[in-house]
Amino acid sequence: MEVIESKRFDSERALYESRGIHLIECIFKGAADGESALKESEYIIAEKCLFDLRYPFWHDKNVTISGCEMTRNCRAPIWYTENVSVNSSKLYGTKAVRECEKVKLAHCHIVSNEFGWDSCNFIISDTYAEGEYIFARSKDIFAQDFKMDGKYSFQYIENAKFDNCVFKTKDAFWHAKNVTVKNSVITGEYLGWYSENLTFENCIITGTQPLCYCKGLKLINCEMHGCDLAFEKSEVEAEITTPVISIKNVEKGKITVPCVDEIICDHPRYKGTIQIKNK
Repeated sequence: MEVIESKRFDSERALYESRGIHLIECIFKGAADGESALKESEYIIAEKCLFDLRYPFWHDKNVTISGCEMTRNCRAPIWYTENVSVNSSKLYGTKAVRECEKVKLAHCHIVSNEFGWDSCNFIISDTYAEGEYIFARSKDIFAQDFKMDGKYSFQYIENAKFDNCVFKTKDAFWHAKNVTVKNSVITGEYLGWYSENLTFENCIITGTQPLCYCKGLKLINCEMHGCDLAFEKSEVEAEITTPVISIKNVEKGKITVPCVDEIICDHPRYKGTIQIKNK
């Protein structure tokens, strides 16, 4: 593997179609303002590099990025790429990962709207992400010790597992399918609407109007705080360990709860059962 160390690149497609290179402390920045520095490349290692230009990793394969920074100017840095590992790096450009396959993220700090769209086979650990519409339409996600702050996250995702995570988000998991969230804290409004086979286990859920219009919804040993008008028109099996403000028009299933201030049932077609377990 060719080693390129402490070099500066700013021209268009500076290292286009490279094969087997190890970049160490290189800088992609300059007056030429060139795009797509490493497009169509394979077997690339980027270590302690600075990326300040657009689209550096497009249509690449077998990429390792370690200890790097992608600035706000590094727009859409990783697209259409297969088998990419990003470790201990900062990703600050918008639309940072899209239409990628086999992506590993560990010990990263991400500030990027529209991050992680239309991708599959994500493995995420000890990472923080901030932005809107994160992970839209992505599949096969496993995340552990993942913290996220933003709006409209995880929409239309499929086949995902989250463990020991903290999410501050609005409209999360809308239209999600086959998703399990364990040992996590989720804070935000309108959680999980229109989802299918969404499961929360040992979680703390906070926010107004959660989990409406769901199918195959499960809550196992979960706390709910500040939750009103919950479970409207949902098919649900839930074991809740804290009082709930109000539950409305449960389509079918059973909810066990220690206390609920108000149960709303506007029509006899709503067949859901609410059991007050202290009675």
